[in-house]
Amino acid sequence: MKNRPFLMATLTVAGLFLLFLLLIVGAGSFLGDTGMVHAGERIGILDVEGTIDDPTELLQQIGEFREQEGVRAVVLRINSPGGSVGPSQELYEELKLLGQEKPLIVSMGSVAASGGYYLAIAGDRIFANPGTITGSIGVIMSFPNYQELMGKVGVRTEVVKSGRFKDIGSGSREFSEADRELLQTVIDDVHGQFVEAISKQRNLSLEQLKTFADGRIFTGRQAREIGLVDELGGFRVAVDYAAKQAGLENDPELIFPEPKRGNWLERYLDSALSRYLGVKLESKHVSGPQYLWSTP
Repeated sequence: MKNRPFLMATLTVAGLFLLFLLLIVGAGSFLGDTGMVHAGERIGILDVEGTIDDPTELLQQIGEFREQEGVRAVVLRINSPGGSVGPSQELYEELKLLGQEKPLIVSMGSVAASGGYYLAIAGDRIFANPGTITGSIGVIMSFPNYQELMGKVGVRTEVVKSGRFKDIGSGSREFSEADRELLQTVIDDVHGQFVEAISKQRNLSLEQLKTFADGRIFTGRQAREIGLVDELGGFRVAVDYAAKQAGLENDPELIFPEPKRGNWLERYLDSALSRYLGVKLESKHVSGPQYLWSTP
């Protein structure tokens, strides 16, 4: 019984500490979900970082910049090797709508390749560093095959399907020539959509594009020589150009969208996992054709 006051004090302190944490998490969630509220005339910054898989957050940011009258121009900063076809195309279309209402200037970081370049062509003007890796105008689709491994461990998969191609890409069976021919038609069509978009946005003929739209990469300097980018320069150069296009003074105020997903604790864990383990809380396996520059 002598220890009871100490136990009660310990439980009280622990309870208060837990309540404090819950209040912080709740506040973080509330603040993380609030929209951008700014006054005056500014330049909005959209940041595309990493592979393009889930476009939800960026689509919301694009919509907010379209609605804000105080955002006079937008700089799209791209540091991405590309990603899934559908999200890349969806973002491209929304960025074009944004560019119809306000100057949209693109600043390429270290990499703006494949799907990353697809987003870039929505801009009014594209800036790249001389050593930026860009291009990779192509489509890729890959499937792991573990048929031999399954045979070695004595595992077999039985499949019931409605048509001969229903399990196309399955790793448990041999990849047939008919499978390859069918998927090649899909790849060629999606690649054609990419090339047509570049031709329209960059004023390059399809004949010109055929000479280099085969997946090869370029430096920023090489890309400028063939018309894939407009000027060489970094982020600050792109911002100054955007300010001039919007009629703003030099060194304008920049606004960055608030993260919309989750609370501060989720964002902290996501950042830590990404930094130390190379994984993300929201990472998902995405199959299908990819506008992606694949690196080892």
